[in-house]
Amino acid sequence: MTPSGAGLVAHSGGPTAVINASLLGVVEEARKRSAFSALYGARFGIQGILRGEFFDLFAQPEATLRAVSEAPASALGTSRLEVGEAELEHALAVMRTRNIRYFFYTGGNGSMGTASQMERMARTIGYELAVIGIPKTIDNDLTVTDHTPGYPTTARFFAAAVRDIGADNRALPGQVEFVEVLGRNTGWVVAATLLARAEPEDAPHLIYLPEQPLPLEQLLEDVDRVFRRLGRCVVAVCEGQLDEHSEPFGADVRAGSRGSLASNLGHRLSILVQERLKIRARAEKPGLLGRSSRAEMPLIDWVEAKECGAAAVRAARAGVSGQMVTLVRRQAAVYESTTGLTPLEQVAFVERAFPPEWRSPSGNDISPAFLDYIVPLTGALPAHARLHYGIK
Repeated sequence: MTPSGAGLVAHSGGPTAVINASLLGVVEEARKRSAFSALYGARFGIQGILRGEFFDLFAQPEATLRAVSEAPASALGTSRLEVGEAELEHALAVMRTRNIRYFFYTGGNGSMGTASQMERMARTIGYELAVIGIPKTIDNDLTVTDHTPGYPTTARFFAAAVRDIGADNRALPGQVEFVEVLGRNTGWVVAATLLARAEPEDAPHLIYLPEQPLPLEQLLEDVDRVFRRLGRCVVAVCEGQLDEHSEPFGADVRAGSRGSLASNLGHRLSILVQERLKIRARAEKPGLLGRSSRAEMPLIDWVEAKECGAAAVRAARAGVSGQMVTLVRRQAAVYESTTGLTPLEQVAFVERAFPPEWRSPSGNDISPAFLDYIVPLTGALPAHARLHYGIK
């Protein structure tokens, strides 16, 4: 078993609306364990570790931690800094000065890669350090785990946004609306906009996944067909959507920590529709609002995020290292989940694509079977009331 000593929590990558619930889970569970001489939080992730910028989480009042757990974004601060062997060696040296024996790293697949590298390096140099990953990403692209904390909240946010934009589009027809959805290279979030469709002619009328290249001509044909039938159209498209040439339709591209990404994809697609189809079009891009808003947060997301933090501490005290906490869906009439563990190497730098069996053959919609997966996480999205036009 890992010797007694201090624990350290750090956040990595883009924050979510429930990442602080995981932090609360770590603190509450660690407080129960006498093996923890202290529990530190690193300011701004790996950057804070390299600078030795820690603060005492045990000294935080319980009321403060509880209030913070209900706030979006990372209370610790996070970082997208990419590190190499030299930085990892320095990070371990800093940890040794504080006798840190437990390291909890909250993040996505890239972060789990960093955690895995740090765990291997600690073993190589003979430093006893339990490293446990805590899952976090709105993209839901971590493998093995059923889903990731943060995903249900963001999924429901974008579904509600598309539902409401669809109502606007129905009230003032004659326009095509593109809603650009977060998710980078995977379609888990954009697929969730299916929740908005209470009736067959409700928005979103078209849903596109980045796992499937989208020829511009197909997009134009799809939009034209819907517009001719309804006189309006709402398109949900992921920010990482590319055409058949792996290009973002001529949109501006920005470099990021995980590769390049279009910065104005929805706007670019709306211009192409206007130019080619001579139809009014515009684009909406909630952007970071979609990962930081708690307006549509399902309670289960907060509860599971907190449990992932607590499970990480329990695993570390049981002598486990080099593992990530997972969420396991139980087979039951009513949704239930429990936590499990998977080797960090199984999830490191691996993206889980949206499953082919839930993609429509037409390449512009999602199979209703997906609802069996998503609704237990997000809850059903209530439809807006409507007038009965047949009443005179």
